[in-house]
Amino acid sequence: MTAEEVAAFERIIAAGGVALFPADTVYGLATDPESAEGVERLYRLKGRRPDRPAAVMFFETQAALEALPDLPADTRKAVEALLPGGVTLLLPNPRRRFPMACGPGQDVLGLRVPSTTGALRQMARPVLQSSANPTGQTDARRIEDVDERIRAGVDIVLDGGDLPGTPSTVVDLTGYHEDGRYEIRRAGAVSGEDIRRALVRSSR
Repeated sequence: MTAEEVAAFERIIAAGGVALFPADTVYGLATDPESAEGVERLYRLKGRRPDRPAAVMFFETQAALEALPDLPADTRKAVEALLPGGVTLLLPNPRRRFPMACGPGQDVLGLRVPSTTGALRQMARPVLQSSANPTGQTDARRIEDVDERIRAGVDIVLDGGDLPGTPSTVVDLTGYHEDGRYEIRRAGAVSGEDIRRALVRSSR
């Protein structure tokens, strides 16, 4: 992927468009998390109910932490230990930031920072993202695996080649600042043991 393609990706997101792009796990759809029109289009392409939460993806961990300055200190350390990587972190969101990504329960925010390389790391804007498949169907590891209707409905397609094909592990850290409690809500790209080890290291 070239710097020019990433610049075009950023322009599309800034305008409230919808992009098909490679994460570090599977192909995803992205839009501006503050664009009601973009979010509605993304959900419509997936056939996803509008009350289902998505996640906000940053392309650099420090940028994510700067956007969430009210994270408890212990949770912040856990985020730094787990990101970037193939996890989606469910975080406390008392300020209700990025409300369109949160669904009805706006006190919880899903956060992703993919372990990307090359030009995509230069993407400066956060995106609201969800996997590029019709709801309930198989995640796409290649552009060719993405439903034709989705490919036809986006404003830009970024081809990152073959991806691992296993979606992110979802880790609930909403109670972590209270007593170190966490829960794996969905098994995925990162093993439970790797998550446990990373969190143990972060608490020392």
